[in-house]
Amino acid sequence: MRTKRRPPPPPQFGRGGPQQEHRINRRIRIPRVQVIDAEGVNHGEVDTEVALKMAEDAGLDLVEVSPTARPPVCKIMNYGQYKYSLKKKAKGQKAHQAKIKGIRLHPSTAEHDVQVAMRKATQFLEKGDKVLIQVLFKGRELAHTEMGDEQLQRFVRDLADISKVESPPRREGKRMHLLLAPLTPEERNARKKNIAEIRAREEEARIAKAKELAAKKAEAKAAADAAKEAAATDKPGEKSRS
Repeated sequence: MRTKRRPPPPPQFGRGGPQQEHRINRRIRIPRVQVIDAEGVNHGEVDTEVALKMAEDAGLDLVEVSPTARPPVCKIMNYGQYKYSLKKKAKGQKAHQAKIKGIRLHPSTAEHDVQVAMRKATQFLEKGDKVLIQVLFKGRELAHTEMGDEQLQRFVRDLADISKVESPPRREGKRMHLLLAPLTPEERNARKKNIAEIRAREEEARIAKAKELAAKKAEAKAAADAAKEAAATDKPGEKSRS
């Protein structure tokens, strides 16, 4: 006698379901939904067809993220990426335990070796580790500690878009050290925006200065041309008086 197999459970929609399945696009049958676009802007309650058109125009999916709300909340997003992020959370992926990685230099370290150290520091910071950069002095180098400070400040400048200074440059005996920590995604975005604004202001100042210089050159040229013209008109008069 064949036993009846229990039918598979229906897919779970929305939050709380083990499979984290969601209604997307044309599977959303309710006539009106509340829409949040890809930029996080809440457009309120709209017709589902309008919401689908918004997602289609953005080249993304309309995903029902809160089916129990009335009306259901739908978000315009890349559903493939969203599923991937949910999968990572479901696996309970452990947070990266930040470690302190060390890099050692000397004031006289060659440029090539400094570049190698810079790449290593970048890799450590990208993984979420802190970086302790040490400059070691020996012999007569102790009389030129400013060279070590220049080395450390270079790391601060060149890695400013991905790191922040946790412990500023400090000298202890025959070494100077600096501790850099990775920026959080929010800090990185804010810093990129700040750097972009600074560069935009610098570019505006450069253009304004170039325009001012060009105007001064034009004025000087006009004055020179006027002087030449005046000199040319004065000469016939002088001849006639003679």
